[in-house]
Amino acid sequence: MPFVFTIQILSLPKDSLIVKHPKKNPLVLRMLVLMFVMVCGVYICSVCLKQIGGHPTVRLLSYPVAERACDVADIELSEKPYVHYPKPETFNREECACNPVRYFAILSTQRSGSGWFETLLNSHMNISSNGEIFSVKVRRSNISTIVETLDKIYNLDWFTSASKNECTAAVGLKWMLNQGLMQHHEEIAEYLNSKGVSAIFLFRRNLLRRMISILANSFDQNAKLLNGTHKSHVHSTHDAKILASYKPVVNTSLLIPNLRQVEDLVNKSMEYFKSTRHIILYYEDIINNRTKLVDVQNFLRVPLRDLSSRQVKIHKGSLASQVENWGDIEKALEGTPYQSYLHEDYKL
Repeated sequence: MPFVFTIQILSLPKDSLIVKHPKKNPLVLRMLVLMFVMVCGVYICSVCLKQIGGHPTVRLLSYPVAERACDVADIELSEKPYVHYPKPETFNREECACNPVRYFAILSTQRSGSGWFETLLNSHMNISSNGEIFSVKVRRSNISTIVETLDKIYNLDWFTSASKNECTAAVGLKWMLNQGLMQHHEEIAEYLNSKGVSAIFLFRRNLLRRMISILANSFDQNAKLLNGTHKSHVHSTHDAKILASYKPVVNTSLLIPNLRQVEDLVNKSMEYFKSTRHIILYYEDIINNRTKLVDVQNFLRVPLRDLSSRQVKIHKGSLASQVENWGDIEKALEGTPYQSYLHEDYKL
């Protein structure tokens, strides 16, 4: 009889049959992924470098960006040589980059009202007249330094208290005839014409008045009547009266030769620069007729404005009251082409 083995299966709790695996550390997984990415990256870079090494180096080509051209369609053909769009090196004209700029030069002689006239121009919000730039000798030492200075002025890179910078519509300077202008007149005329610079001639009709003003101003350079300071122009009637109190003595033996010399200088300047676009003004005409200032603004093609100046005239009234030896002057000029200078030509 065979043996029968009986296997008794013990009943165990249900949960005891589940085998639990140990938890994996997420940090280890992340490190493995990171190492895999790095290995792939190194491999890809090595392949790329081999490919680049087998070919000539490719250079990136840089193309200049074309600047926006300013619209000049509405400018008359005859005016285009006098319209400019400067590109200053010292600042950016920004929104005014396409605002046209006119170049000008005030050509004059000392004590002809040019300082007063320039303050009138500078009271206009769009005009910058930078003063007597060539009074400094080194700037007019030769034609090269003159041109270099002019280029800087007309490129709007010359800064003075008169500079309007970005939105300047007319820029220039005051230039006396004895400040290298006549000495280098041929080269300067060529420059003015080639650059489209307009000339404003400003002179005095009565050269005797100018001479008296020069003598008085020369005296004050040494005497310094205003609290030990010399002033060629004043802004108060009090200071004007102090300067006008000096009455010079005119050397009548040199009177006519001096008047003739200045007259010749003025005539030569207008002859030398007659090919330049220009306007001729006289101090007395501006005093008597302020509409002359409208002519100037139209000449410069700027919007019309009321122009003003803080300067106060120093010498007023008749010439006889401004000199010590009026009788001698009358005798010297009587019967000469300069006799008309003896008469009062305007009243203030």
